[in-house]
Amino acid sequence: MTAVASAKDVTMVDAKSDDPSRVIDIDKLSLTFETNDGPVHALSDIDLKIEKGDFVSFIGPSGCGKTTLLRVIADLEQPTEGSITVNGVSPEEARLNRAYGYVFQAAALYPWRTIAKNIALPLEIMGLSRAEQKSRIEKNLDLVNLTGFEKKYPWQLSGGMQQRASIARALAVEPDLLLMDEPFGALDEIVRDHLNEQLLQLWAKTNKTVVFVTHSIPEAVFLSTKIVVLCPRPGRIYDVIESDLPRDRNLDVRESPEFLKIAHRVREGLKAGHSYED
Repeated sequence: MTAVASAKDVTMVDAKSDDPSRVIDIDKLSLTFETNDGPVHALSDIDLKIEKGDFVSFIGPSGCGKTTLLRVIADLEQPTEGSITVNGVSPEEARLNRAYGYVFQAAALYPWRTIAKNIALPLEIMGLSRAEQKSRIEKNLDLVNLTGFEKKYPWQLSGGMQQRASIARALAVEPDLLLMDEPFGALDEIVRDHLNEQLLQLWAKTNKTVVFVTHSIPEAVFLSTKIVVLCPRPGRIYDVIESDLPRDRNLDVRESPEFLKIAHRVREGLKAGHSYED
């Protein structure tokens, strides 16, 4: 599918933002794909502000544009209307500045490379010295609790460990922003819960800004400082929920009245924003 430019010009702001705490600033953004069956309106009139250190989850039914919006932030898709800045510059400039790390749904590790060599790949492309590569590999393996596995191959690791290696690779370029597209969606619930806790610990250690795509209400509420509820046809924001849960939290918080209240609001937003009769 190809994005179609509308009559209204796309605005890509290249000037630095006046607010240094603003990592992502999206204003009236829309995106339309051209297909053989006609235009598909993937995103419509998106307004969203994400501040430094936020953990923001996008949640919504399949086809609501969660991943498309993440890909727009990453400069993998271009909007047809509206404006977006990442760290005060265009997504393209942010990409060239290596301002973000991207974690895909699948770990996407090369099976013929060891874990250390998989993490080193973007560092090799950046032309870093072997000493700097080694330092970053060791640092980020430690962050994701994989020290000692650097000589293993991906097929020797569990699915959860592979995803942790993928996160280490994304962090190795030292980005300010971490973009995560349903990284734990294929894992069983017990492993997923464990990785959710580890991800919060990693977030606390690094103070990265995280944008996270999920289909899971408990996951979105547990992880996030802000939850963006999207609805489809075309993809648009139905609700933005600020979480008042403590940043230092464990899985027990899921039994608290505060957690259940936020989860109920997310669930009601998903129901209201999506007609199952369409």
